[in-house]
Amino acid sequence: MMQRWKFIIEYDGGPFYGWQRQDDVSPTIQGCIEDAIFGYCQQRLTIHAAGRTDAGVHARGQVFHVDLPERDITPFELHKAINAHLMPHPICVLSAEKVHDNFHARFSATNKLYTYRVHRRSGPPVLESGRVWHLRRDLDVDAMREAAKHLLGHHDFTTFRDTDCQSKSPEKTLDRLDIETIDLGYGLTEIRFHLEARSFLHHQVRNMVGTLTWVGDGKWKPADVKTALDARDRTKGGPTAPAEGLYLVRIDY
Repeated sequence: MMQRWKFIIEYDGGPFYGWQRQDDVSPTIQGCIEDAIFGYCQQRLTIHAAGRTDAGVHARGQVFHVDLPERDITPFELHKAINAHLMPHPICVLSAEKVHDNFHARFSATNKLYTYRVHRRSGPPVLESGRVWHLRRDLDVDAMREAAKHLLGHHDFTTFRDTDCQSKSPEKTLDRLDIETIDLGYGLTEIRFHLEARSFLHHQVRNMVGTLTWVGDGKWKPADVKTALDARDRTKGGPTAPAEGLYLVRIDY
């Protein structure tokens, strides 16, 4: 007999070639977790994630499910056992719980929250190296907030979609795009972009953030973002923000 389990995990995406297990490169996050599960139960099992993160992208609340052989074990004991087999990889199981067989980490999800972090100061990030996008120039946050309003709601997001995106439709509904600033002292300002939707296109978050920094940098006016959106053409959008600033924070069910 098999029991379906839901896991919530966090990881540092820096050392990995993304989430998805691949035959030609390693390590991947999926591959490391499946190896840890094999260490636990001596069976090669496939895990199913809420979403695949790219190389360098981090997670504070990624979710996956897997069907494990039934054992007399508590959720705490299970997540502790998997963590033991994950060492020394920078992946940590935060929780484990039994779920019904009809639960699916990807298809049962109703909302996803991503946060993108930018550090604005002259000197490079030392303690946060590989975990933020470092910009030396000042950004006009009010202008970026005005531009972000054009992206809210249901749209064809082709302009902010990676050319290799495999989604069947470019239409998505963006429910939230907030921009927060935090003064961390010593000349350091952190700018956080918080984005929520049921699902996102490949590179959609990074492409929107990159485009908004053009507005903050004065290269574009806020209305130019709407013009780019309406063009439905990736070449009309701004740059793709680096992977290291992006975090998958929470998934709702």
